[in-house]
Amino acid sequence: MIKKEIIFAGFGGQGILTAGKFLAYAAMDKGFNVSWLPSYGPEMRGGTANCSVIISDEEVGSPVISEADIVVVMNKPSLDKFSKSMKDNGTLIIDSDMVKDETDFGDIEVYKINAESKAEEFGDKRNANMILLGFLIKKLKIITIEDVLSSIRIHGKKEYYELNKSAIELGAKMHL
Repeated sequence: MIKKEIIFAGFGGQGILTAGKFLAYAAMDKGFNVSWLPSYGPEMRGGTANCSVIISDEEVGSPVISEADIVVVMNKPSLDKFSKSMKDNGTLIIDSDMVKDETDFGDIEVYKINAESKAEEFGDKRNANMILLGFLIKKLKIITIEDVLSSIRIHGKKEYYELNKSAIELGAKMHL
């Protein structure tokens, strides 16, 4: 049985919901059962935002995640909130440009990715979310980079495809 429960969290405007949506589309296009549940404050930018994505080869009974397999965070408030709701031996992926903490997470596998500065290197720091998505896809191993790129080509905005593609491929090349 395949079932992965993933939370993306950060500030509004960082592309948290977009990253989760592209993952959900890729899994759905691949034939998995999927749930995508967004949550955000009333602010357009700067407030908190998160989404949960459940990918399963069986029916998804509820979109609510009580204990995540993987949490991707792009700010300190999200780290504080969601690092506590992970399964034992879960995976935490942190944008280390935005979160500087050196907290001990016990048996949680932690990856610190300098996503924002890497995104700035090739043109736009707003693509930090896609770098983290690329890294997550390689770690997840149930969907390929090609699957995600195909879903972005189908479901995303055409004018951002090449930039998203570059960011995802960069994230996928980062060391596990």
